[in-house]
Amino acid sequence: MINVKKIKLAAIALAIGSSLSFSTLVSAATEIKVAFNQSDKHPQYIALEDLGKKLSAETDGRYEVKVYPNALLGDQRAALELLQNGAIQMAMVANPLAENYDKSFRVIGLPYVYNGSSHQETVFTSGVLDELFSSTEKFGFEVLTAYTAGARSMYTKNGPVKNIADMKGQKIRVMQSDTMIKILDCMGGTGVPMSQGEVYSAVQQGVLDGAENNEITYVDLKQYEVAPYFSATRHLMMPDLLAVSSDFISSMSDEDQATLRRLAKESTPNQFKLWSDRIETAKKTAQDKGATFNEVDIKPFQQSCQKLQAELLETPEQKALFKKIVSMN
Repeated sequence: MINVKKIKLAAIALAIGSSLSFSTLVSAATEIKVAFNQSDKHPQYIALEDLGKKLSAETDGRYEVKVYPNALLGDQRAALELLQNGAIQMAMVANPLAENYDKSFRVIGLPYVYNGSSHQETVFTSGVLDELFSSTEKFGFEVLTAYTAGARSMYTKNGPVKNIADMKGQKIRVMQSDTMIKILDCMGGTGVPMSQGEVYSAVQQGVLDGAENNEITYVDLKQYEVAPYFSATRHLMMPDLLAVSSDFISSMSDEDQATLRRLAKESTPNQFKLWSDRIETAKKTAQDKGATFNEVDIKPFQQSCQKLQAELLETPEQKALFKKIVSMN
């Protein structure tokens, strides 16, 4: 006699077994969670997405990179802690956060350490920073590569900045940082710490003569409406860092680890191009609204800020790295 109950149980077991097998196949890819604090339209996000697709393709689908934008996994400081704890695998973090673990990271965020975007890209892709980037491994993370966050330049209300003399008496909004105030001082102006949300009305009302930031932020916040002269002083080019969990990367096979490291480095030139393209779009938007952009001979500004650079270079390691970077210009 056929035992219907046993047949049903066998069928269920077979279905569960098939489901588990299918699930195992589907979940074979290891998810790499990437914390990101900007939007999914940001050039860095697009570069990370491209990096993820290439990693998946070159490892036969063993890894799936998922970028979480808009600080969904916490702000950058929180994301770095999650990285150290192994809760997530990768994160984009601002360079000053890495300074807390190795003070030599300060060097790659110094005022006028780069002569322009191409110089910065050369430094980031040369390998000269490899030793620095691996120095934080003992703290639970290391840096795979650096991305550009653009160059901060002056934009003003009453006329362009062509030289240090043009900066005299100019009240310029800066981030709430003692170093930023010192940078404006060595450039000939006066730094006024203020939150970003107050800048537009402060310039409009004459409390400020202008501000400093990259072209993309300048346009996104429509500050060209009150400060239509954008002068490319490029006084600060603060990098963002693609960091990876030490536990995670050490769990990868040697081959996959090498692939991830190579693709991360290769993503940097792509991210620079994405940033450059976005800048051109932003500049056109501002120009169509009446803004003017002018190039600046930055050498006098660099020379004026040499004393501040020396003040910020405290250790032999920092000085040696600074010398290498400057020599690559």
